[in-house]
Amino acid sequence: MRRRAAAGICLVLLAGPIPALAGDVPGGEDHPLITRYPGSTITWHERQGFEPYRIAVGPVTGYRTIDDWVEVEGKLTRINYDLAGDRGFYEVYSNYLNAAKKAGFEILAEGFSKASSVKGEIGHRGFLGVHYAANPVPPGKSDILSGSSTSAGSGYFAARLSRSEGTVYLIVGTAQYKQDLIVTMVDIVEEGPMEDNLISIDAEAMSKDIDLYGKVALYGILFDHDKATIKPESESALAEIAKLLAARPDLNVYVVGHTDLSGGLEYNLRLSTSRAESVVAALVEGHGIAASRLMAHGVGPLVPVATNEADPGRAKNRRVELVER
Repeated sequence: MRRRAAAGICLVLLAGPIPALAGDVPGGEDHPLITRYPGSTITWHERQGFEPYRIAVGPVTGYRTIDDWVEVEGKLTRINYDLAGDRGFYEVYSNYLNAAKKAGFEILAEGFSKASSVKGEIGHRGFLGVHYAANPVPPGKSDILSGSSTSAGSGYFAARLSRSEGTVYLIVGTAQYKQDLIVTMVDIVEEGPMEDNLISIDAEAMSKDIDLYGKVALYGILFDHDKATIKPESESALAEIAKLLAARPDLNVYVVGHTDLSGGLEYNLRLSTSRAESVVAALVEGHGIAASRLMAHGVGPLVPVATNEADPGRAKNRRVELVER
């Protein structure tokens, strides 16, 4: 009879990461929020400072289609665990799910599937295929979507926890890769604004983006709320732009203002144009750049690079771009 390790998993809020264990991939470590199922090893580990993530919360409704998603952005940690031995997928899945519930997480979606389960229901391998297609895992890093023909069983849940420092999402998928091996993918999204104030604009990096893409997005030029007044802390960014233009005297650019979707279209078109004009004026009057090399335009919210449904996405959409002309 298989033993059930009901207390094998616990969620804990710690101040720092848990050290890697023997057998883990180099650099792999548990997230401070959640421990691993005992005996598991980390085969893949990735951290991103700010990434979009789509959480599937409904069943498969058509060919590779799920209608219900929750879209979030923030610090993303992804960990793939392999567990060798005689445990079953449901035991591992249940431990993670129960631990999340005990820790106060709100369950957004949950489900598990056996060989005879309805295809496409939450937790089914087909469901996992659609979810992880929206949140791709690099080739060869996980067997969450693989398995032998004789294996069966998979599970999935997504959960949300509101904290004083911001909302965190926990997404867990698990599958019986083969009779003696279980694969579990743990994704954690710590929602929060993009830390654009920490990014320094470098003339050399801008030059490379201009050459590669014909444009460069600038997040270091900041404005007063709902105004075109440039904040003093933007001066270092303006100086780097001037440095770029001085180093490339044949480079002429459009200075393009972008806004998020807050407010009406006409208002945002005017605001984005005014902000672009302020940048041009600052470069001409404060840094000696010839006015003929700069043309100000504003496109408001018409060219978003992220969703406007949440603050992190709106922060990415508020930007100034230099476009080669």
